[in-house]
Amino acid sequence: MSAKFDPRNPIIQLCMKGMAMEESGDLDGAMDIFLKAWDQTSDDYERFIVAYHLGIRQENVDVKLVWMEKSLGFALKINDENVRSAYPTLYLQIAKCYEELNDTENARKNFELSYSYQGKPTDTGPFFHGTKADLQVGDLLTAGKESNYEQDLKMNHIYFAANINGAGLAAALAKGKGKERVYVVEPTGEFENDPNVTDKKFPGNLTRSYRSQEPLKVLREINDWKKLTDSERQEWEEKLAKNKGEIIN
Repeated sequence: MSAKFDPRNPIIQLCMKGMAMEESGDLDGAMDIFLKAWDQTSDDYERFIVAYHLGIRQENVDVKLVWMEKSLGFALKINDENVRSAYPTLYLQIAKCYEELNDTENARKNFELSYSYQGKPTDTGPFFHGTKADLQVGDLLTAGKESNYEQDLKMNHIYFAANINGAGLAAALAKGKGKERVYVVEPTGEFENDPNVTDKKFPGNLTRSYRSQEPLKVLREINDWKKLTDSERQEWEEKLAKNKGEIIN
């Protein structure tokens, strides 16, 4: 199956609600939300995500191991580039469970599997970049621009995504008063998973967000992405205003 991260998905939204409750100090309420999400899952992609969230929050290592192995099982069944980035995280969590249970052989096997899936992304795109800049085919986008999310911060990388709606979100939140634009771009050098989203709220890099120190070449402009509603834009701006996390630059 093809798996695509969609923040509008009701299960993803329940997970975000659970995380917000946890951040506010209501862990019991958060767990209730994650269990509600589990009961409402409808496919392996949703089950993979919710099982991870239920597992990572368990104090009992045996229960945590059960949920993590469930999450990994669903992830392996999906066998999709979007989900493969989570393999190192899932195997690592399982290895740590076995280590805590003094099962050294299974711990070693899972540590090795976690390591084997690490490395540079193999995503082949297509890739998108969201901005308010009016660009032309053949233009090169380079690092060194000011961050959209932190004042007076010059970015050491140029960011892009294989999820068109993720690029659309970046366009909506970009500084400036110009038209929101999304371009198909081509990396001209090596790139890596964006550490600001990878293994943060969700396992791996489900949003297929990347960054590079090498330029991106503009191939063409596109217009068929879902633009944020006014209420969604306000919600995202409020989230950014509350976010105290440091940008990994």
